[in-house]
Amino acid sequence: MSALAQSMDSHAAGAEQELTDGFHLVIDALKLNGITTIYGVPGIPITDLGRMAQAAGLRVVSFRHEQNAGNAAAIAGFLTKKPGICLTVSAPGFLNGLTALANATTNCFPMILISGSSEREIVDLQQGDYEEMDQLAIAKPLCKAAYRVLHAADIGIGIARAIRAAVSGRPGGVYLDLPAKLFSQVMEAKAGAKSLVKVIDPAPAQLPASAAIKRALDVLKSAKRPLIILGKGAAYAQADDQIRALVEKSGVPFLPMSMAKGLLPDTHPQCAGAARSTVLKDSDVVMLIGARLNWLLSHGKGKTWGEPGSKRFIQIDIEPKEMDSNIEIVAPVVGDIGSCVSALLEGMGGAWPAPPADWVGAVKAKREENVAKMAPRLMKNTAPMDFHGALGALRTVIKERPDAILVNEGANTLDLARGVIDMYQPRKRLDVGTWGVMGIGMGFAIGAAVETGKPVLAVEGDSAFGFSGMEVETICRYNLPVCIVVFNNDGIYRGTDVNPTGGADPATTVFVKGSRYDKMMEAFGGVGVNATTPDELKRAVDKAIDSGKPTLINAVIDPAAGSESGRIGNLNPQSVLRKK
Repeated sequence: MSALAQSMDSHAAGAEQELTDGFHLVIDALKLNGITTIYGVPGIPITDLGRMAQAAGLRVVSFRHEQNAGNAAAIAGFLTKKPGICLTVSAPGFLNGLTALANATTNCFPMILISGSSEREIVDLQQGDYEEMDQLAIAKPLCKAAYRVLHAADIGIGIARAIRAAVSGRPGGVYLDLPAKLFSQVMEAKAGAKSLVKVIDPAPAQLPASAAIKRALDVLKSAKRPLIILGKGAAYAQADDQIRALVEKSGVPFLPMSMAKGLLPDTHPQCAGAARSTVLKDSDVVMLIGARLNWLLSHGKGKTWGEPGSKRFIQIDIEPKEMDSNIEIVAPVVGDIGSCVSALLEGMGGAWPAPPADWVGAVKAKREENVAKMAPRLMKNTAPMDFHGALGALRTVIKERPDAILVNEGANTLDLARGVIDMYQPRKRLDVGTWGVMGIGMGFAIGAAVETGKPVLAVEGDSAFGFSGMEVETICRYNLPVCIVVFNNDGIYRGTDVNPTGGADPATTVFVKGSRYDKMMEAFGGVGVNATTPDELKRAVDKAIDSGKPTLINAVIDPAAGSESGRIGNLNPQSVLRKK
């Protein structure tokens, strides 16, 4: 056979080889690692990636704004312990998603933001490409890790590294940059399949040192007024049985942070949620499980915590650098929460001394006093409603439906709901978390509904709802079992502020009076309800959850109800030059 004939035969054989491209390699790598859902907004250059992912069997949930898609991915990570995936377009779309990525990192939620980007050779010379931006450089300071993939053969490694970074150690957000040209790169399909990586044991257990366990138990045993604080890290760990066993065996009063509510029911006899101020001030030994001494706990010092030096802290955290971040930790226990709690239980042996009866009795008495004081306010059935009357109705809803997921944001709406609405199961309360950022509501509600299939009750301040309200169309489009309650008091904090100049413009904190948010939901085919009393509100929420239909209830709240910034008004500086 001639050399020409041999060449032609070889060319024909090569032409019959099956090929793959960057689009399919990204999808195959995600599927290989158990990713089933993508949240995002379609557009250049990732429109076809979304289409192909849907065709390949992934659930692709398209939003109206990337920040909300990112929030959905972040809460998916919290609920599942697998990284939630958010897919965005380049430049502005990437920046929109970056807010959610930074918030996920701060809250220790595993999430991967995948964004299409401009071509490196143009970006690096700043030649003015479509939506040109050095996205990797911008993302790096705001997330746990950031990677860029330039070659199709590296897609498998890139996604594997992103997954491992997102969930290992302290979870967080990861950015994955995929330039447009990557998607159309072609390689032989067999080689492409071999290049994919299935991540093995992405979040390995980190066992605590035995000396650390003994030290922690010695400190706890010596306490006269011990307290356990449960943080959302404890909820994320999904070590529910071990945590409950530790709390109950110790007999120590426990205080759940807002997203840890339900690890043990808020009605548990050891729960000190209704005596928060007392236990923070009067305790002498505090065990932190998955909670950080940040601003939400007054940094572990100040008048909230009583006399300086009156506390000794035990802290369980997977991140060694968290220890001593604000004050001295006398008994640091470094490791994953499940392993640490199991080791503590084993170290406690068959019997453990109960905490002093006078301390337990004092906490119980304060809790009962505060609950009794609050009860009449929750029973008010007035029109328009105040916050307590409306929240009292929703408190009953959750008591009757403990499996429902509560999403909560706002100022007064958030701060008061934390104390009013009892939770009974873990990971059923999702709220603004460490940053206290508004706008998470619809993203969290959609992510929770998609990942769990459970009914979602989103309780929103009218201001907070405005950040993501357009996603009611997304809720209707995907026919999700989400009931939104907007606490409408005509403004931010309250609707009675006035323009100090007497001019025609409204005050900066006031919205359109008498707004009907329920009409938004009706516009997209959902159910809208206007509720003016707690009884009407309760009936409407029950009906919505029973039906599973997308529903928005406009809960009419007295415009004069509410205080500035809820319970954190002290963080809002006041001008010393303000006119008296």
